[in-house]
Amino acid sequence: MSHSFRARFGRNSLFLRHFEERLGITVFVLALLFVSAQAVFAHEFKVGDLEIGHPWSRATPPGAKVAGGYFTVTNTGSSPDRLLSISCDISAKAELHEMGVSDGVMTMRPVTGGLEIPAGGKVALAPGGYHLMFVGLKRQPKQGEEFSATLTFEKAGTVTVDFAVEGMGEMGGMDDHAN
Repeated sequence: MSHSFRARFGRNSLFLRHFEERLGITVFVLALLFVSAQAVFAHEFKVGDLEIGHPWSRATPPGAKVAGGYFTVTNTGSSPDRLLSISCDISAKAELHEMGVSDGVMTMRPVTGGLEIPAGGKVALAPGGYHLMFVGLKRQPKQGEEFSATLTFEKAGTVTVDFAVEGMGEMGGMDDHAN
């Protein structure tokens, strides 16, 4: 505050100084909370040169036998890598699938030989494209829960990630999945 402003308030200048200190502390605490919240919601995992972003799945209705799994993989390295396999405790098996259109009909087929993650590139497993299928569910994934899965890459090795279960019909909650 300017000196003339303090002079104008006279004996209240002590009040203004305390107010300024408290305001500064409040702004600092809010900034710390904002930075902390970003880290909590980031939900990322790293193995070697690969960064796995926001693994998520959808809640399933009672009796459903399959669930999908989605995430992004960014390869910051100088050589390609390959997602080879997925395992988890929530289902009997996990497979990598791809959606596509053949003769005007939407199809889904298993991906054989793994999924290449290009050097310096990014691959999104998202609804309508590449995705995981958790087949033979042992329990229903419920909104707000998490479950773990292990991803095995050809060069980077294995990493255990946590899939956040979102509501039925959700699209991942992050704009990043459209890439």
